[in-house]
Amino acid sequence: MKYLKGKGCFQDDSHQRRNNEHNQASKQNGRFSRPAPSPMTTNRRSSPQSNPSSSGVDLSVGRSSEASTSSFNPLSITFTVTNESSHTKPNQPVNTKTTATLSCASKSNARKLSTPAGNPIKYLAIDCEMVGAGPKGSISQLARCSIVSYDGDVIYDKFIKPSMYVTDFRTRWSGIRPRDLSKATPFAQARQEILRLLMGKIVIGHAIHNDFKALSYTHPAALTRDTSKIPLLNLKAGFGEKECASLKRLTKAIFNRDIQTGRKGHSSVEDAKATMELYKVVEEEWESTLASTS
Repeated sequence: MKYLKGKGCFQDDSHQRRNNEHNQASKQNGRFSRPAPSPMTTNRRSSPQSNPSSSGVDLSVGRSSEASTSSFNPLSITFTVTNESSHTKPNQPVNTKTTATLSCASKSNARKLSTPAGNPIKYLAIDCEMVGAGPKGSISQLARCSIVSYDGDVIYDKFIKPSMYVTDFRTRWSGIRPRDLSKATPFAQARQEILRLLMGKIVIGHAIHNDFKALSYTHPAALTRDTSKIPLLNLKAGFGEKECASLKRLTKAIFNRDIQTGRKGHSSVEDAKATMELYKVVEEEWESTLASTS
């Protein structure tokens, strides 16, 4: 140890000698070695307080080197969210709005496909009541027409004034009285209204050729269903396959319900509804039979 003049301190010779040896060794190797990082710096980087996994969300940031921190892009962060109630996460995000729409669309389609044709609006049942004109009322004239929908709702029901003078009201069967026709719709107007409704529809009736004859009209055969000529319906009623049973008998046999009772005559609304109900009993089988033979 020696005293340094001008600095007022003592210097250990052994410490100085070790520093000189270290410097000479570094010069011989041609480079200086960087001292190791201090323990304080290492502990700061691995501090548990800065670990984002403790919050339940994994934030993974890709870095190529320490120098890339200056060009860090926040949009490159990948979020991994774990659902505690499930061990797996969906491959694709669930769009609840789309799911609800598809659910409603499925229900709307189930209601619409209530018939094999898929469109109940195209099904109509018709029944007409006639009175007699000419000698002894031998010429049938349209006096009332009723049309019901597939669900039995009345969409047309009017008294119709014949173009010929009425000589027999046939009240016992038709239920028509003179007062019913005093302010009735003229035949030409009523016919136009009725044909507009029947156009393009599947029309169902019992002995329907009589109704079309009273309207002076011919409906396409492919769109016509006559419940008096459906063998399947007769078999369900227990009648002969080719028997032409009346609407009253068929309704009683299949539904155990009486129609066309009393002294007031028939109701075309009641008959049209009964016709539609009978058709719906064999609708699926009958339509399949028609489709296979067409």
